Amino acid sequence: MPLYHLVIIALIQGITEFLPVSSSGHLILLPGLTGLTDQGPVIDVAAHVGTLLAVIVYFWSDVRHILQGVPQVLRGQFDTPSARLLIAMSLATLPVMVLGLILKLTGLSDALRSITVIGWSMLVFGILLYWMDQRAQTTRQLQDLTLRDAWILGLWQALALIPGTSRSGITITGALNAGFTRKEAARIAMLMSIPTIIASGALTSLDLIGGTVPLRDTSIVVALSFAAALLALSLMMRLLNSLTYTPYVVYRIGLGLTLLTIGYSGGLGS
Repeated sequence: MPLYHLVIIALIQGITEFLPVSSSGHLILLPGLTGLTDQGPVIDVAAHVGTLLAVIVYFWSDVRHILQGVPQVLRGQFDTPSARLLIAMSLATLPVMVLGLILKLTGLSDALRSITVIGWSMLVFGILLYWMDQRAQTTRQLQDLTLRDAWILGLWQALALIPGTSRSGITITGALNAGFTRKEAARIAMLMSIPTIIASGALTSLDLIGGTVPLRDTSIVVALSFAAALLALSLMMRLLNSLTYTPYVVYRIGLGLTLLTIGYSGGLGS
């Protein structure tokens, strides 16, 4: 695969994975907008590995806190802060794993990959994010997360299987609705992304069995998507100290309306 193609994929995945603008939606649009060939599952997995490493590095103190819960849970200690957070993150991942597997086995995931679906998802879920951001009473912190919260947020996250929804965006929307502060909503969404990305990568990796893995291409994509994701994540978390989610909503609405215009006019294989 040409180097410029790898760079484009890595940057799109890295920059958009943790911003509430849908990385999968942008990657699906890439071939139609540029004429480039689909990157395939190998590069998809590599890009997700890069973003996974970025979120682990950025939130390492939280990740370490969660990992401390593993031996505690194995010993039957379920009431410690680390154990409760570990269980909560695991519970929040179940809906997207189950629904994702169903969509993959039935082939419905491919049926949803259309420009009009992405356009409507960008528009509708962008407006929903704005509404929740403006009306929510946001005072709760990560330590206030309950198992009920985790399950409900997991259901919100499962909506991200619709291309254009944005996994981080819809989870942030759900967390805002549950009363978490803007920054804590993003923090929860990022932590929930870790098991979700691992599960998604494992599912996608099933397509690689028996195939070859181009070491050069995957190494480039992992490194660039890691760097781009770490930069985008750092910038977003810093901006949330003083800004709302409105700039992302404006972008989503603008892109959504553009895609719907193109889609309903018969462009880009709607």
